[in-house]
Amino acid sequence: MMWRFCTLLIFGFQISVNGHMKRSIELIAAHEMVSQEKLSGDTIPTSYHLFLQPFPADGYFEGTVRINVMVNNKSDVIILHADQDLQIHNYNITQLLPPGKKMEGTKMVGNEPELYHPTPLKLKSSKRVKNGSLFIMEHASPLEPGAKLQLYLQFSGKLFNETSEGMFRSSYVDSDTKTKKWFVSTHMRPAMARNVFPCYDEPMYKVPMVVSVARLKTMTAVSNMPRESTKPHETMDDWVWDIFRKSPPMSTFSLGIAISELRHLSYRLSSDKNIHLRVWTRSDFITEVKNVSEKVEASLDVLEKFWGCAFPLPKLDILALPNYKSKRSADSWGVILLNESDLSEQGSWIITNELVYQWLGSLTSPLWWSHAHMNHVLANYVTTYVIKKLNKPDPSRDWYISTLYSVYYEFSKRYPYSNNTHIEHYTQSDKNEFVLRMLNYTLGEKTFVHGMQRFMSDRKFDTFTEDDIWTSLNEQARVDKKLPQAITVNEIAASWISVQRLPLVTVTRNYQDMTAYLRQKVYLRDRPHDIPDQEKLLWWIPVVLVKQDKMNFDDGTPYTWMKKEREIRIDNLPGDDSFIIVNPEEIGPFVVNYDHHNWALLLEYLCSENRENIPVLTRTKLLHDAWNLAYAGDLNFATALNMTLFLKNEREFVVWERFFTMIDHVGRLIDGSPVHTKFRTYVKILLTSLYEELGKEPEKGESDNIANLRRATKRWLLSAGYEPLVREAQESFKQWIESSDEKTPGLHQSYLCPVFKWGTLKEWNLGLERVLQFPATGKSEDRFYLLKNLAGCSVDSQKIEKMLNITVLEQNGNFTDEDISLIFDMLTAGADGYKSLFSFLRNNWDIVKVRFEKKPNLWNTLIDSATTLFKTQDGLDLVSELYVEKQGEFGTAESLIKKGLIKIKEETKWSNENLPVMEKWLDQYIKTNDVRSV
Repeated sequence: MMWRFCTLLIFGFQISVNGHMKRSIELIAAHEMVSQEKLSGDTIPTSYHLFLQPFPADGYFEGTVRINVMVNNKSDVIILHADQDLQIHNYNITQLLPPGKKMEGTKMVGNEPELYHPTPLKLKSSKRVKNGSLFIMEHASPLEPGAKLQLYLQFSGKLFNETSEGMFRSSYVDSDTKTKKWFVSTHMRPAMARNVFPCYDEPMYKVPMVVSVARLKTMTAVSNMPRESTKPHETMDDWVWDIFRKSPPMSTFSLGIAISELRHLSYRLSSDKNIHLRVWTRSDFITEVKNVSEKVEASLDVLEKFWGCAFPLPKLDILALPNYKSKRSADSWGVILLNESDLSEQGSWIITNELVYQWLGSLTSPLWWSHAHMNHVLANYVTTYVIKKLNKPDPSRDWYISTLYSVYYEFSKRYPYSNNTHIEHYTQSDKNEFVLRMLNYTLGEKTFVHGMQRFMSDRKFDTFTEDDIWTSLNEQARVDKKLPQAITVNEIAASWISVQRLPLVTVTRNYQDMTAYLRQKVYLRDRPHDIPDQEKLLWWIPVVLVKQDKMNFDDGTPYTWMKKEREIRIDNLPGDDSFIIVNPEEIGPFVVNYDHHNWALLLEYLCSENRENIPVLTRTKLLHDAWNLAYAGDLNFATALNMTLFLKNEREFVVWERFFTMIDHVGRLIDGSPVHTKFRTYVKILLTSLYEELGKEPEKGESDNIANLRRATKRWLLSAGYEPLVREAQESFKQWIESSDEKTPGLHQSYLCPVFKWGTLKEWNLGLERVLQFPATGKSEDRFYLLKNLAGCSVDSQKIEKMLNITVLEQNGNFTDEDISLIFDMLTAGADGYKSLFSFLRNNWDIVKVRFEKKPNLWNTLIDSATTLFKTQDGLDLVSELYVEKQGEFGTAESLIKKGLIKIKEETKWSNENLPVMEKWLDQYIKTNDVRSV
């Protein structure tokens, strides 16, 4: 048995070209440069035989390739991908069979047909596309559909040394022999096979490959398939050729080759798999990878059950490469390249993720390149699914919970991503993983897994589009009767994936007739809530419902669906003595608001001894949603503050983590108002008892949950000015200053900001002196951190004014423009900072204007930092007066201050509505709690 697949595949000379014309519009648009070089499909490959001989010490490689192709459409050219740096020395084309002839009866010699009448074709010319990666061979007469050809090309290229892409080389010093050792490997994703050999470098062309590699006898070569034979080199006595078995049909980016003198550990995975695993590494790193086989086997067990089919190859080689420079692992089919640190990691996420790509990416591939959005999304989701099955983690650390709240935050901005495409890519990917998670819950895990098995079975040895994923899930949901006939998974998914926002569902109960109205709208935190076309945005939302008298948090079956409807009504709800919870366990990525009475019922239950009947994730969601809705202006802030009362008995870090995030956000929002001092007192009251209960030092064997909670509680108490901890920080700072070490790491980083914030002017001046006298041999990141804290942590206008005088007015040579920009940015961390910066700007306008008028970036940063963050009417008046007084003088920053004034008006409105409510609540809270210790 050569290898096992999901179903039996018999290799013939031809391959199926079904779906050849499928296109993924989204992906083509995202990769316009590559799509311009998309091949026409007039000819298609049916197999490759590749010969490669790299010379690692000399930095180049040579090779030949024979490509069997079939003519699909009449054409007078054959076009291949070949990078500009790949030198093509010789080429020819032979017609194996003319149009209309069949291979029936043809004898096979080895892997190739025995040809009785091969016919060389006459070529007219060849050319390279300027600034592209196409090689065009023009024929003297047109090629007719149905003809079968063999292309022969001889080529050479450079072994990359500065990057781990294409075919690359690197070296290390062997610890035993103290000699330099070279290795060569390949990383073909996403479109780098064309850097190594002329080919049809697109995912849809999945065909068998035979690979032959020349190597020094002292080295070992691996490729996608097991080695079939080794024979002497024709002209070089110390070299041999390794010939590897024919592969299954695969895309060119799945090709993998590695040649090295690394040592390996060899395993035969359990008898039911019969997979040969080898883990390769340097000899002195071998002990670090001894448990890799256990991780691989455990992950494969889950993955084979998930996909419903065995690992698709008879062997797997995993290499821990020294000096591997790629940002991500190279997941060639059957050959995985990793950084040494990745292979020795304590957990299993990285290696499991690479194993997922052996199915998703190699056995089936996205129609376009491997960084196709849903390929990445689905691979990450399946990886997390496997890790959850393997580790059975604490439910408080369920899938991506912290990431989900980051996604909420990003999509609730007026302007998501801030033109940062990196953030956009990851936020979109994370959101789409949550859509998969939602479907897993609402369809049920059994249906979801069977749908994925259907998808893999249908698309193996082929390519897929995003819609294929949803179609497979939909077909399985139909079989399992998990969706009403009028609903399709495709529609559900599209409503979430096509929109760069997330919804808010407001639940308003009618307690007399036991019904509720659910209304959806765009969820926005930033003010004003005036994004364009928001009334047009609607989602397919699963209404998963938990009632107080039937609290089953394991059932994700929707009570009903909001079918892109603005408002729906639900019936058969409990009376006014029982709460309901919509979207428990964050089943769908949306925020939920309730009427006042339902919030009160939830709080009453959370403060009772039955609190833990509501799972950790749902308690976290209730706290998160309440505070964020109040921050956004959609919920009375007294209700949000009430929802913190249950924290008195809460000891799960994941719940507290949401509170810590919101006291930071809300603290910034109310900073500078009289309410802020009371808010800080409230935080200290709430955290002091928790900190004292947890104890200052960790106990032997305590859980990560408690350790994380202690660290965070201490950090936030320090930030709030808790005197015992501030004195502790001051003492540590004193010892650091008095030491001979002039570098920041001598002081615990969590102490630096509290000292500059709550300490004396003398301590702040000592920090400034350290910056001014920072040694040239010191680490730049240490100076950066020190300066960042000096500027960002001070709540004393005297300190801030001194720093601005030195850096801006005196133009001290120790500070660069980058330092000044950092100072301006950091002063926005608190009201004392931006208020002092505003006063400095107003009082020194002429000097500052002259200083920065030819430095628009600095000028814009200054105006933005000094004028746009006020939250009250007093601040609005100050900025308005400055704008009127200096109108016409703002230059490039004119639009910034105009936008700032609009924003301040909105924040002022929020403050006028919410600060009195908060102050009243805080007064009552402080009155009923002992404040002597804080």
